[in-house]
Amino acid sequence: MVLGPVLLGAFLVGSAVVAVDRSRSTERLGVAAAAVRTSVDALCQQLRAAADAVALTAEAARPGTADQVVSRGLAAAVQVTDATGRVTYTTPGAPTTPWWDCTAAPAGGGPVRALSARVDLRDPAGVARGTVAAAWQVDTALVARLAAVTGVAVDLLDGPAGPADATAVTDRPRPAAAPDRVTEVDGRYLRRVGPAPGQPLPLLLSVPSDRPTGLYPALVAAVLLAGLLAVLAAARLARVTTRPLVELAGAADRVARGDLTARVPVRSQDEIGRLATAFNRMTRETDCYVQALTTSRDQLRSHLAVLGDTLASTHDLQRILRVILHSAIVATGARAGAVLLLDTSGTLVGRCAEGLAGRWPDDDPAGPAMLRVPVGHGVVGAVAATGEPRRGRADPAAPVGSGEPRCATYVAVPFTVPDAAPTDPDPTEASGPGPTAPADRAGGPEPDGPDGPDGPDGQGAAAGGGAAIGVLVLYDRHGGDEFDDDDLATLGAFAGHAAVAVDNVRIHEEAQRLSLTDPLTGLWNYRYLRESLRREVERANRFGRMLSVLALDLDRFKVVNDTYGHAAGDAVLAEFAHRLRGEIREVDLAFRQGGEEFVLLLPETDARGAAIVAERLGAVVRDSPIIVGTNTGVTVPVPVTVSVGIAVYPDHATVGQQVLDAADSALYAAKAAGRDTYRVAEPPARPTRKEIPVAVRAVTPADGLPRAGAPGGASSGPHPPRQGRGR
Repeated sequence: MVLGPVLLGAFLVGSAVVAVDRSRSTERLGVAAAAVRTSVDALCQQLRAAADAVALTAEAARPGTADQVVSRGLAAAVQVTDATGRVTYTTPGAPTTPWWDCTAAPAGGGPVRALSARVDLRDPAGVARGTVAAAWQVDTALVARLAAVTGVAVDLLDGPAGPADATAVTDRPRPAAAPDRVTEVDGRYLRRVGPAPGQPLPLLLSVPSDRPTGLYPALVAAVLLAGLLAVLAAARLARVTTRPLVELAGAADRVARGDLTARVPVRSQDEIGRLATAFNRMTRETDCYVQALTTSRDQLRSHLAVLGDTLASTHDLQRILRVILHSAIVATGARAGAVLLLDTSGTLVGRCAEGLAGRWPDDDPAGPAMLRVPVGHGVVGAVAATGEPRRGRADPAAPVGSGEPRCATYVAVPFTVPDAAPTDPDPTEASGPGPTAPADRAGGPEPDGPDGPDGPDGQGAAAGGGAAIGVLVLYDRHGGDEFDDDDLATLGAFAGHAAVAVDNVRIHEEAQRLSLTDPLTGLWNYRYLRESLRREVERANRFGRMLSVLALDLDRFKVVNDTYGHAAGDAVLAEFAHRLRGEIREVDLAFRQGGEEFVLLLPETDARGAAIVAERLGAVVRDSPIIVGTNTGVTVPVPVTVSVGIAVYPDHATVGQQVLDAADSALYAAKAAGRDTYRVAEPPARPTRKEIPVAVRAVTPADGLPRAGAPGGASSGPHPPRQGRGR
């Protein structure tokens, strides 16, 4: 067992040394190859510049310019040819041809004697008149310069055919591999570069290997020495540690079965003795910790009862749910959890979640934002359907249930309200698109809608006759342990308090909604009118907008009651409220002030827009008589008309009650005008203004600020009229 890792380590060390050596040499050769290409490219650019210099001179001066280029060392030779390819001039001492073009590799075999760059000669009309070629001789001096630039050994291969046709510059071995591949030969790493377009020289780059000599014998010796030492140490450890380890294993097994009184005898002060001492101390401290946990759990249960009483006095549902979930997670040591409440469709909808990120299938686009579980499906749905708490360990091979996250362990308890009965449908549905909920406008509590927890179809059957209104579910306890019966009992007691708290919030919201709603028409009542009028005036004042107030009164409504009975009168009021809601926007508010009197608040609406609404309301009531039942059991059409008074903030008053009083005055004017019409309130009397004389030749003060009456001063004229949206 010891020799195996040692042998593996020796093999890894040898392989690592070889790999590092080859990697470093390959990197050096790669850098050298790049330097060779750069140097050859620079030489070709120099030759091209020299050929351009000769080509740009006049024809008569080209020989002299070519000689100057060669004398300055810009090229080894310059050759000029005419349009037929005939050589017209060549500098003395030129290398033998053919010269290989810098832009392409040699097309055939044979040695590379010189590199050249060619430039076309053209007359002013652009017609080719020949070429100018500048060449540089390829010799040992060029190879030596490349070796100095790259820092590695450089050899010139005299042809693309390989070593067989090479003219040796050094006595180093030549690789038969393809170009740009590193080959190791006789302790050296070789790389063949070119010929290729842009680098036509066939070069061989090489560096010596840095691998230490005698590496493998040293590794073999180290393996043998380690094996000998391992045998001696194994013999010693077998005598000293076997018995204490057996005792330690037995004590650990007893502790695993729950016996925290297990102790290990300490026989020495070596590592095994210190381990036994630490084990005994660990068991003592664990025993004390378990006792403290038991005491803490009992205290936690009492604290949860106090917390339940606190929750019962709170009316913020979302806050209650957060407190419930967080307290449950802390009490059980869970990693994640959620609170789900039933909606009217019989589906559990997540209202509060914590720690669910990363627990959803990759192909589930909804994730924790849409935690929805049908009743009867999965663990959570089964708890809601049966009302029985459940705990356990999830099957990792089973697919994730509908709307449920992945987990290893879980515990779920229902929120059960004893003898809970389905509540009536939300009466606010009868109030139309205008006054949907007080909370939408005043920031107050929002009545439960069709998806709230008190829907008539959302209760799950629970044991004992109670109705489950939701489920508290926790996932994956810290430490990987499964939730136990104590956790189930603790959460069950707490869930009872939480269910009462949720039900109290639901009842409180329903009572608050009913206190603000007229039971006959479903419109907001006079109490909410006063609050809404104050709030809408403040909002219009803050944003510089208009607010129109319409006071409505059904004409001769007492005749309807006296002729057809009060039941028919109630039917007329309910139908009028229905038609009223159909003619206003969602942002408008409709109220029943009392009897047959109604009030409309139209935010961001001027007098003209309010008049259009009044005309439309009068037409919709006048053109269609209301069908009602009489005391004799027959139905008759009842013609109804409405009178409307209009007042606008801030044109007619700057205080909410004053605007309402102005609308009432306008309503009386409409009644006096013959009913079935509308009138706009008269603007308030304005105080007499006294003109203040201003000096004609007033000057700008020394501080440079404009003054009334001064040149360039700000105008004190009236503000432009504010108009709401026309209707």
